[in-house]
Amino acid sequence: MINAKLLQLVINASNDGIVVAEQEGDDNILIYVNPAFEKLTGYTSEDILYQDCRFLQAGDRDQVGLHAIREAVKQNLPSRQIIRNYRKDGSVFWNELSITPVVNDADQLTYYIGIQKNVTEQVQAQERVKELEAEMVILKAELLRLQMKPGSN
Repeated sequence: MINAKLLQLVINASNDGIVVAEQEGDDNILIYVNPAFEKLTGYTSEDILYQDCRFLQAGDRDQVGLHAIREAVKQNLPSRQIIRNYRKDGSVFWNELSITPVVNDADQLTYYIGIQKNVTEQVQAQERVKELEAEMVILKAELLRLQMKPGSN
């Protein structure tokens, strides 16, 4: 079995943000964040511990991924979604958030663990591909129109 000191070293060494939250009513109160979470968000643990984790979405809470996460939380199920979050400085980043419920020996929900991966570059690249595909459709239509023009061979 892994000892607590090694486990702490592993969590602190992770490149992904790791949080532990406990559920209090509809709130998910952060009780632990690792250094990668602090680096990703710009918040220190002192800034945000014992607060609901929703502050990361600022006022941007009507996201499809957040709806899916809320539904999973209601059913004590794991979920992985890509959502927009906001750093302490207000800048946006795309976050692949994986949440997993943690249960005790009596099979009762005790905590949630959240793994946060910055996927901003991937999302921006996907958005650029969509833009280029839309431009291609327009250019193909223009090319077809020019080819159909009388006197063009």
